[in-house]
Order: sequence, then C-alpha cells, then structure tokens
Amino acid sequence: MKLLLGRDVLHESPVYLEATGSRAVLICGKRGSGKSYTLGVFIEELLTASGGGIIPIIVDPMGVYHTMTLANDLQRDDLFRWALNPKSYPVRLLIPGDLDDLYDQDVLRALRDRQVEVISLKLNPSDLSPDGWCDLFNANINQPLGILLFRCVQQLAKRTQDFSVSDIAKAVERDERANEVTQEALLNRLEAARAWRIFSEHTYQPMDAIFRPGTVNIVDLSRLESGPRGRRNLTVSIIARNLFRARSDSRLREEFGLASPMPRVWLAIDEAHQFIPTGSSTLAKQQLVRWAKEGRQPGLSLVVASQQPSAIDHEVLSQCDVILSHKLTTRDDVGALNRLSQDYMGGELQTFIKRLNRVGEAILVDDERETVHHLSIRPRQSRHGGSSVAPAEEDKLDLWG
Repeated sequence: MKLLLGRDVLHESPVYLEATGSRAVLICGKRGSGKSYTLGVFIEELLTASGGGIIPIIVDPMGVYHTMTLANDLQRDDLFRWALNPKSYPVRLLIPGDLDDLYDQDVLRALRDRQVEVISLKLNPSDLSPDGWCDLFNANINQPLGILLFRCVQQLAKRTQDFSVSDIAKAVERDERANEVTQEALLNRLEAARAWRIFSEHTYQPMDAIFRPGTVNIVDLSRLESGPRGRRNLTVSIIARNLFRARSDSRLREEFGLASPMPRVWLAIDEAHQFIPTGSSTLAKQQLVRWAKEGRQPGLSLVVASQQPSAIDHEVLSQCDVILSHKLTTRDDVGALNRLSQDYMGGELQTFIKRLNRVGEAILVDDERETVHHLSIRPRQSRHGGSSVAPAEEDKLDLWG
C-alpha cells in the first residue's frame, strides 16, 4: 500500500510512502504552512490505496475535516497536472454528546445536505477504568473520595459488563464504609458528569462497531472544552483504549487463520499537543503513548499533527518512524525535531527544514527506508476546510492553510 504524497522538488519524481504495515507519523509545521492540508492528503491516500480495507479516524478539535465530503473543484487544474480528479469521500461525523445541545438545527441540516452522516457519539461509562474515573475527577486514589470512587467502579466492573453513571451513583449511596460528606461530594461530581450528556445511560455501543472501514470517520471535538481532564481528552482516551483492545483481539484471531472482525486502524489526531503534551498528564496521554509504542503488532497506526512539535511528549515523538515537516521557525520546535535526526540523513534535520521556501513544501523522513525527501505536497482531491476565510472567497486565494 503506497501513498502518493507529492513530488521531489529537485528531481520532479513522485514521492510515495509505504504504508502496508503499521506506522507512527508526525506531521508538523507552523501556522499556515499546510499541516492540516497535508493531513487531509494523507487520509485521502489511505482510503484510495487500501481500497476501503482500513478504518481511518480523524480526531478533529477544530471542526474542519467534514468538508472532505465535497470535491475540490477549486483546484481542478492543479489536480489535472497530477493526473488526479476532484473527488468527494464518504464522511461519518461523530459528535460526542447530544446533537441538539452542540449544534443548531440549521447547521445540522446543512451538514446533512452535504451528505455528511452526523451521529451522536455516546461514551460507555464501563469503558473507563476505575483509575480513569479517578483521573476524570482528579481524585487521589489514596484519599477518601478517590478510594470510594475506585471501589464502586471496580465492584460494578466485576458484576456486570456494562453500567451507567446512575449505577455508579447508586453504588456510592449504598457504600457503608464511606462517610456522608465524601458520598455527597462524589455524588455531586457524578451528577455533573451525567449533565454533560456524553455518557450512555442505557444502550451499549462497542467502539469497534462505531467506526466504519472505507469512510472518513471524524470525531468532532470542536464543540467541547479542552483541558487535560476535559471532555476532549476523555473521548480520545476511551476511543484509544477500546480500539486497542478490539484490534488486539482481532490480531490474535488472524494469527490462527481465523476471520478478523475488525480491519487495521489509522488514528490521526490534529492539534495532538492537546492530548499528549510535554511534561504533564492528560486523560488520553497514557493510551496514546501505548499506541505509539505497542501499536505495530496489533495493526494500529498513529498520525499526530501539530503546529508545536516541541509541545508533544518525547515518548511519542521518538516512536515516529515517519516525519512530514513543513516550515518551522521557533527555536524550541526546530530543536525538538532536530533531536530526531538520524545518521543516514547526511546532515541534521534542521538543515533540511531551512531549505523549505514555499507553503506546501515539506521534508519527508522515512525511517523504514532510511530516506529523506524535499517535496511539494500534492493538491487535495477533496475540499480543504482549514482556511481562515469564507468558502466564497477561497477561489481568490492560495488554498494552502
């Protein structure tokens, strides 16, 4: 499975990335250099090259990738020069929480008019571990509130496969070892979590059944607050944890020649520093570090994109065997990337980055093949949604953004 990413600037030859196996990819670049545009190209190539045989997921904190359902007619001439055509892709937009709370009806109708499949994504409380619940409420597991919460969630997990926030609250009320003040404090937190309307109360949705192969699965987090223990990180944590488990089960079946219920997964995270920051923890960080370190064997690939590579934890950066870097100018970001330099490059990575002159140019480092390319990224076949101007004005501007 080869992905056409662009053309070598010097030799004008096409540049491909081998993606048959699992990969860990870093896409970076300062604001306006083409980082989000390139992530869109990457997803288009995955869908085309795989023939619909993988599950691509985009974690979208900005709400810009739903435009992949529109063909990029604005760059028809550019695409023609690459022997490509404008193309629309099936888009499944998963929004954590209640749709009516997060979007007005006019926006929802407009999305559906564009043939975007809009779905409310409800998280299963039972998919969050006892430790995860304590992290969510910043509850110390050695203090009364954390001890009570851990004990109640652990007991429920032992008794039943699925439970709700209400079930946790009932378990807290029944707990005879906790004092009334601690119970009341925890019940208040659980009531706040239920008010988010992000947790399922009745219907269990297995994560591996929510995401479809051959479709751009977009987890739209743009309507949720950010923060290390916010709902964005909560959503990503549960998705990563459960897809890892489901895909590991499928991989075990494949080893015995049995039919696999779940294809390989490519998880792409824009603004990744929100979820795997340097020097601090988040609800999602541990799970994403695990994807980067252990995902190869079960067939899990990770793509992290950020304007600030220095803000991404080094445990993840050091696992990336593919780097796609657009222009960087801040000393910290250039330094963080330069520490990933390898002997086969024939020079430091920062030297290559300094050669980038135009928006849309990037340096591709492929550890698997031990190659470095200075390339121009190919034009998008689907519509780019990351522009800072209104769609009606985009045809007057360079679409890289």
